[in-house]
Amino acid sequence: MSQPIRVAILGYGNLGRGVEAAIQKNKDMELVAIFSRRDPSSFTQQVSAPFVHVSELDAYQDKVDVLVLCGGSATDLPEQTPQYVQQFVVVDSFDTHAKVPEHFAAVDAAAKANNSLGVIATGWDPGLFSLNRVLGESVLPQGDTYTFWGKGLSQGHSDAVRRVPGVAAGVQYTLPNEASVEQVRQGERPELSTREKHVRECYVVLEEGADEATVREAIVTMPHYFEPFDTTVHFISQEELEREHSAMPHGGVVLRSGETEENNKQVVEFGLRLGSNPEFTGSVLVAYARAAHRLFQAGERGAKTVFDIPIGLLSPYSPEELRASQL
Repeated sequence: MSQPIRVAILGYGNLGRGVEAAIQKNKDMELVAIFSRRDPSSFTQQVSAPFVHVSELDAYQDKVDVLVLCGGSATDLPEQTPQYVQQFVVVDSFDTHAKVPEHFAAVDAAAKANNSLGVIATGWDPGLFSLNRVLGESVLPQGDTYTFWGKGLSQGHSDAVRRVPGVAAGVQYTLPNEASVEQVRQGERPELSTREKHVRECYVVLEEGADEATVREAIVTMPHYFEPFDTTVHFISQEELEREHSAMPHGGVVLRSGETEENNKQVVEFGLRLGSNPEFTGSVLVAYARAAHRLFQAGERGAKTVFDIPIGLLSPYSPEELRASQL
């Protein structure tokens, strides 16, 4: 039996815990260490590998096959991925769509200069949804692509809700406009505005003495976050928030609606319904960690995205096994 792929995690928030859980379900992988900027002694939970301070990463160069970066896209990954790809094969979930080209360029340059490899922007969007957008457009060149997100808890929008004066706690869900989704499923190819694609739903715990109408107005008129959407605000208790809204569900759908000869309508659809966004994203990262290791062993170097990686490399099974069981 071949040696397991030795994986390490950098960052132990929700995503890091999702990656840890996914590694336990993959028999060809071994979690070597969990690196954090926090003091390792501050962690009290039971984990499957030792906590190590990030300052000791250098000592693990020969002990880690793939380093999975679990920081945020705003400030962590733009610095961390180009930095750590100089020493390790890395995988990240960079998800600022507009900045992917510059992130790719930075990682590609650093990886090639150091004979290394980095897989960027994995997860489900960007990631699996990206693959399905390209697949739909390639198969149906005459058509339109639609991406709908939700029902999902948005961390950024939830934070914006909690910053409104009078709000003690709260969460926000993004939901696809079901009427618009159904239009696309029927092959109608509508032109949809931002407001027509998604709606937003907020669950808010008020501070003592705060006025419902004032808080609602402040939320629904917030520029960029809520003003462009139909937004509903529900006021609930702290107990209900903790009981009903502590999970992190998400999901969505990619649709390609097009036509072939004689105006035959064709619709391609790929959807996700996720009970835990970070756990599913962590599972995608782990599959791409396997692919990254295989690519590096095959002599590939530089930055890679999901568009550069054959799907068979994600699987723990051999090409022979996949041909026999999946074709």
